[in-house]
Amino acid sequence: MAKVTLQRLDDKFHFLAANSNGNTLHLDTGPEEGGSGQGVGPMQAVAMALGGCSGIDIVIVLKKQRQDLQKFDTIITYDRAEHETPSLFTKLHVHYEFEGQLDQDKVRRAVDLSINKYCSVAKILEKTATITVSWSINGQHYSLEPTN
Repeated sequence: MAKVTLQRLDDKFHFLAANSNGNTLHLDTGPEEGGSGQGVGPMQAVAMALGGCSGIDIVIVLKKQRQDLQKFDTIITYDRAEHETPSLFTKLHVHYEFEGQLDQDKVRRAVDLSINKYCSVAKILEKTATITVSWSINGQHYSLEPTN
């Protein structure tokens, strides 16, 4: 069974999360919510997890397709049900920026496989939120149909 630990570091909401390999992430809330702003908010971490999960999938698929990926960045924007408890995501937009000698159809397939099949985080989030996806290859823009 996998395990992560969290250690509270101050008298507010600053936690140091660690996995079994010793990799860490600081979690906190901003001063407007009573925290000290020394870490990523928990829901921000979930959005980051979506980018990381799908990004890993995409890189694996593109490597298998022998694509020449030179640069790969991800930008995620989102809306939450701010006046509800819990304040779940309602919309997430994932935009990938690719650079390199890449076949557009192979990139589309990699993105589609990740978001719609492989990425566990996307599968969890699509239960409560609409996920839209777009990408650019060397500055040219493309998009997928939304999930949910």
